[in-house]
Amino acid sequence: MKIYYAIFFFLWFTFIIAIPPYYLQHYGHADMITPQFWLIFFFLAGLTLIVVTGILIVRQMFPNMFSEAFMGATVLKILASLIFVLVFLAKNKVNKYVFVGDFFYAYFLNTAFEVYILLRTLRHKILR
Repeated sequence: MKIYYAIFFFLWFTFIIAIPPYYLQHYGHADMITPQFWLIFFFLAGLTLIVVTGILIVRQMFPNMFSEAFMGATVLKILASLIFVLVFLAKNKVNKYVFVGDFFYAYFLNTAFEVYILLRTLRHKILR
């Protein structure tokens, strides 16, 4: 998969997954969204963009290292997310259940997008 296709899909995907929280926040269910939800959302979206572009660049430069780059980038994303959670919770007082739901909503959907890109890239490689 080309990098510009991945970025296009990423922007489309980010827009789509931002609709439900926006709807909840603005149309009567603001208690289901952490007040700093968009900080969490865009931090994880930025990490996902860095991971996806990084693994696609590695794929172009070193095709044999694609799987290792994906695994390494995913581990770095997990560690960065954990550090972000620790700092965020130390600085902000939030409802823990709402925070967990909001964080995992953004984290798991962005991780699913990474896996989708991985599978599309590997399938493209097999079809050649």
